[in-house]
Amino acid sequence: MRQDELHQHIKPSGTEWSFVWFMRLIALVALASGVYYWIKLIGVQPGLLWRFDLMPWQWQTACVALALLMPVAATGLWMQAPWGPVLWIVASLGEIAIYSIFARHFEYRPLLVGFNTICILIYAVFRIMLFLEKRRLTRIGLAA
Repeated sequence: MRQDELHQHIKPSGTEWSFVWFMRLIALVALASGVYYWIKLIGVQPGLLWRFDLMPWQWQTACVALALLMPVAATGLWMQAPWGPVLWIVASLGEIAIYSIFARHFEYRPLLVGFNTICILIYAVFRIMLFLEKRRLTRIGLAA
């Protein structure tokens, strides 16, 4: 392998670089979401559901699950661990279900549903682009 081919192989592409920063941005959003659910759990938030023992069981279950999933998913996304996107997608699909399908038990939040849906779609597009890029590089002999 020539020196310029080796340099090209090691240097991340624009797609890879953009994907890493997209994942880090999503990690920050997931961390903020996790903090929001922890605030609901410890009772700092004003409103009807301000104490855990006063919440309906549906809210208790959702808040505990998302308060645990979101920060762990954020850590995995930031570190680019393979389990990070899995946990994030599970948590995001949970939020989508909570705030759209089961809105009569929780609340209706179309902006959050739309944001999560768009982020999952962008993630899927990035993965497809990275797959096609790797396949193209493999065909010309630059990737393993």
